[in-house]
Amino acid sequence: MNQEDYVPEHAHDTAAAEDAEATRRHAGDAESSRASRGWWDRNADEYQSEHGAFLGDDRFVWGPEGLDEADAALLGPASSLAGKDVLEIGAGAAQCSRWLAAQGARPVALDLSHRQLQHALRIDGGAVPLVEADAGRLPFRDGSFDLACSAYGAVPFVADPVNVMREVHRVLRPGGRWVFSVTHPIRWAFPDEPGPEGLSVSASYFDRTPYVEQDEQGRAVYVEHHRTLGDRVRDVVAGGFRLVDLVEPEWPAWNAQEWGGWSPLRGRLIPGTAVFVCERDDAARGGA
Repeated sequence: MNQEDYVPEHAHDTAAAEDAEATRRHAGDAESSRASRGWWDRNADEYQSEHGAFLGDDRFVWGPEGLDEADAALLGPASSLAGKDVLEIGAGAAQCSRWLAAQGARPVALDLSHRQLQHALRIDGGAVPLVEADAGRLPFRDGSFDLACSAYGAVPFVADPVNVMREVHRVLRPGGRWVFSVTHPIRWAFPDEPGPEGLSVSASYFDRTPYVEQDEQGRAVYVEHHRTLGDRVRDVVAGGFRLVDLVEPEWPAWNAQEWGGWSPLRGRLIPGTAVFVCERDDAARGGA
């Protein structure tokens, strides 16, 4: 894949991307984590300013299409959430956690970015517990949560997604549900453009080389990792989960917005988001 073929939607959100060189190259776990922390700390203000109205202060949205957990119930019926301990990974400003709290759940919002969590404090003054940590090293005891969720958080940006799956498995209680959304893998074969130019295949879907933006010294400032749909399923299983559902949200008629490469034009033709609904498979891992 040529470096200009796939530019993640995040790169369109900030002028800082114009100063970085885009390329495709290997990026390991430590480099990816460092780049993600720095990128989100630098760009959290602009991200929340541009997308905050769509995300809301206490709305649980799975992606740019606008699939709402209040309607989708991928974590379970809203009435079943009361009293549940829920971990939100890659929480940003904790909008999803705030919605969960309103249903009576006990959420904890975790994010790598200090600046994103400051926006969470700005919105609710600390009503939702916040934790600054890496998704690959969750600072919780085994079996601390009933549910875990992530709306475009952490998973697309890590070099070792199986490690994240195993960490989530570890902190969930038996039978716990884990639901996460990512860019739909097929989108990596298309230019990340919202108009007609984004409708023609321009690259190999099977090229897993990470997308990297780097500074003049070659240091990564943004990293995103591509996995095929089959890769994602195998990651889920290797992490000790059973895949219950794979949701590919269709673009709704009410949503007229463009968000990076997401748009009504593309969304009505090809999927932009994949939501993996998983349950802890205790039989497969000997009940560990």
